[in-house]
Amino acid sequence: MEAAIDRIMQTYDLLMNRSAAASAEARAKVTDYVKTLFDAGEKDTHRLTVCGLTYLRELDGSNDPVKAGYTGL
Repeated sequence: MEAAIDRIMQTYDLLMNRSAAASAEARAKVTDYVKTLFDAGEKDTHRLTVCGLTYLRELDGSNDPVKAGYTGL
């Protein structure tokens, strides 16, 4: 589980230019999320990594096309 969290944060830090405090907050949130998945039975490190990255991107709005600036026009 720790390997997945480390990989999530390394990748996310490459995608987003964030302060140390924001990165620590993101790490705390994704740790809780990944722990929930792990406790529910998901043991695949790669799948946990993808789910964790998706979760963080949903939190910051980068998965939302409207928040990203796409209007459909």
